[in-house]
Amino acid sequence: MFRLSGISFCRSLSMLAAAGLLSACAAIDGQIPVPVHTAYVVMGENGTAVARMLTTDAQCPVIRFDGREATMDLRAAPESMPLRPTISAPADSKASDFPIRVCEKSIPPGTLKADIGDIALPLPAPESKRIVVIGDTGCRLKKSEAAYQACNDANQYPFAKVTAVAANWKPDLVIHVGDFQYRENECPAGNTGCAGSPWGYGWDAWQADFFQPAAALLKAAPWVMVRGNHESCTRAGQGWWRMIDPRPLLPGRDCNDAANDATGDYSDPYAVPLGGDAQLIVLDTSNTSSGVIPAGDIRQIKYRDMYGKLEKLSQQASYNIVANHHPILGFFASQDKQGKVTLWPGNQGLQSVFGAIDPLIMPQRINALLSGHVHMWQEVSFSSPHPTQLIAGFSGTMEDLVPLPAELPRGATPAPGAVVERHSSWAGGFGFMTMERTGTNQWEVGVWDTAGHQVNSCRVDGRHSACDLTQIK
Repeated sequence: MFRLSGISFCRSLSMLAAAGLLSACAAIDGQIPVPVHTAYVVMGENGTAVARMLTTDAQCPVIRFDGREATMDLRAAPESMPLRPTISAPADSKASDFPIRVCEKSIPPGTLKADIGDIALPLPAPESKRIVVIGDTGCRLKKSEAAYQACNDANQYPFAKVTAVAANWKPDLVIHVGDFQYRENECPAGNTGCAGSPWGYGWDAWQADFFQPAAALLKAAPWVMVRGNHESCTRAGQGWWRMIDPRPLLPGRDCNDAANDATGDYSDPYAVPLGGDAQLIVLDTSNTSSGVIPAGDIRQIKYRDMYGKLEKLSQQASYNIVANHHPILGFFASQDKQGKVTLWPGNQGLQSVFGAIDPLIMPQRINALLSGHVHMWQEVSFSSPHPTQLIAGFSGTMEDLVPLPAELPRGATPAPGAVVERHSSWAGGFGFMTMERTGTNQWEVGVWDTAGHQVNSCRVDGRHSACDLTQIK
């Protein structure tokens, strides 16, 4: 069975022990490396549940399904890749090292118990009635913005707190709306808030930014993973394809060679059934633009194709929730030095492509959108036939501090033709969102802080929503 030794060398050990997941640092301060045994379940196309194991062992382990044994398949062997172009200057980049073996096996439908050694895996529920939504969870270390979050302070980087409290809510499913990995550049000398933090896009940064703090919630339920712009090929795309994406890992779609980024930066949408004639459709919009995408740009071709596949997938269920990283129908607020607040619309790159196909931007059978990218919580409902937009980019990354106004300016809209009927927001607070199904097309939405206190309650009925509070303070 899997046991850890040398565990006193690891940071945040109490959280790991409470989570029950056997994962640890690959090496600490030159000491003998501690074994890595991290297990989790990712939901993929048509609701296929994929068991994953990250391990420093020399071979993939045996997995048991209701007592029947099978050897897990190798997804990715330990590997050190040469430095590729990144979003940062070469001097502020480094090659990605993954000294771990990634193993996987699809879980047969109807399986009642699955385990790897003494690690019990969470299995998909017949109907996902209780869903946790989180997003933008990594600790920001970014030289170009001189933005260095205090990764060593659990109050300023509270992702581990968020996952522990969210796990206690006992969800059937977890949805991460993207941006897992933010430790892009080295912490400056003398900065005690992030001193000693791993950085770059290799395993050490992935472990510190995601797998270690997410341990409790990875144990609690299967996950749907949405790709964010921080998982594009010029950022953490290599780790995304090795460890996170539910589909097969194929040569050329792994972000290792920049010459293949036109393949590695895009993937087809897929649907995850939620039960009760509802489904979640996952879109990879990680490489969109904040401005209009011009004719001839490869994203025109990729996202037009995505729209067609999204519309076709939406025919499979009567209630459809779309999960993508960039909010298409949400707002962002900025403030200048004189204190003037400006509202910015939803992602104009996706709007420009999808809106050219249909002025309503989304296919008519889409009822709700789940997104991140904007580092706050937000809800927007429309009197026009647009789906409700929910944003949950508030689970760990340095927050956006400019609040949306309690009352929007007359005519304010996140997209052409979208008429806002209600909205709610929370800026400057960390937490997570829950969705509990109460009817065929109805959901009760909760907004929670890091202490597990509910700070807002909303109801979604069809494509409309309404919250108790317009602005959480």
